[in-house]
Amino acid sequence: MNSRHLVDPELLPVLEQFPDSELSRESLPALREQLRAMLPPAQTDAAIEVKTVAGPAGGPDIQLRVLRPKDAAAAPLPVIYHIHGGGFVAGTADQRDMSNGPLAIELNCAIVSVDYRLAPETVFPGSIEDCYAGLAWVFANAAEQGFDTARIGVMGESAGGGLAAALALLARDRGEYPLAFQQLIYPMLDDRNGSGAEPHPFVGEYVWTPEKNRFGWEALLGHAPGGADVSPYAAPARATDLSGLPPTFLYAGALDLFLEENLDYARRLARAGVPIEFHLFPGAFHAFELQADAYVSRQARQLSQSALRRFLAPRT
Repeated sequence: MNSRHLVDPELLPVLEQFPDSELSRESLPALREQLRAMLPPAQTDAAIEVKTVAGPAGGPDIQLRVLRPKDAAAAPLPVIYHIHGGGFVAGTADQRDMSNGPLAIELNCAIVSVDYRLAPETVFPGSIEDCYAGLAWVFANAAEQGFDTARIGVMGESAGGGLAAALALLARDRGEYPLAFQQLIYPMLDDRNGSGAEPHPFVGEYVWTPEKNRFGWEALLGHAPGGADVSPYAAPARATDLSGLPPTFLYAGALDLFLEENLDYARRLARAGVPIEFHLFPGAFHAFELQADAYVSRQARQLSQSALRRFLAPRT
């Protein structure tokens, strides 16, 4: 497989930030440090509060980062409940301050980002239950925090997108917290990725490879992926019924390993009667928008913000 000729030339500098190294339990600490160096906590004009709140039953407390404009317009504010990426095995909520802070100001909303427990130290269902506990806090404390419970939705990228999709399924099925939308950025949805008879010849060569993907899923599940009894709250593509989910925005890159699972999920959402906006970006691999000044990255950012603006608009 060689997809170099298909890569958008403006995105090539990003590839220099991602050395072609294996991912394993032994190399995982180095990956976490690499992400910390690439995405350090950033200064932002948004107000930031760190909340320590009750985790799931039997689990530890969790931390939430609450970002909002310092001079926010009249409350209550709509809320984006954000779940960071990192293959289920890396990343922290504060690494998204650099994007979440300006986004909160631009959209005049609150962004609540959850620091869920990572795999392999914590296997399923630890991370999704952490995410659910954080969402429960958002709804329970909405009046005190100045949140509008009619305008709370979930957003995530990569593994965070997979967790956001899983959280939307879990919220629907438990019936406790109605979500207004789900914003899924190249979400990690299917532990069976790559097990088909005819794998795509041009995806997954860069940044997040099939080998890394398998490690991420095995770390999350605590066993080899692809078996018969994987929960849809771990791998949302396993869900047999997608009806009743909130309006959805989803985008993917044409060279992303998750291309086909994302295409299929968007198709199934549409067939289930869920309003879905889907965008596919040519020449784009996983995490392509780290090259922020590239045209395709600016286009993805503009479309994503436009969708969020519509989702967060006051209900009439």
